[in-house]
Amino acid sequence: MPLIDPVTTSLGGDPTKEWQNKLVGKKLGDAHDEITFAKNDLPEHTRVIEPGMMVTKDFNPRRLNVHLAEDGTVTHVNHQ
Repeated sequence: MPLIDPVTTSLGGDPTKEWQNKLVGKKLGDAHDEITFAKNDLPEHTRVIEPGMMVTKDFNPRRLNVHLAEDGTVTHVNHQ
C-alpha cells in the first residue's frame, strides 16, 4: 500500500478544487472550448448529477460528483 494515495493527493493539491476550477460554469459535451468540457476527459469514477436526480449515499472517495444546473451548466463538484 503506498504512503500517498495519488487519487487524493495530486502533487500537494486538492483534486476537488482542481476539478472545480476546470468545470464550474461550463457545460459537458463532446469537445473542449471556452464554455464546454469534454465528457471523455472526466476521471473514470465520475457521476454526473442532474437536478432532481436520485443518487446513492454510499461513500466513495475516488468518485467525482459533477452537479449540473437546469441548463446543464456545472454548479459544483465534490468527491464522495
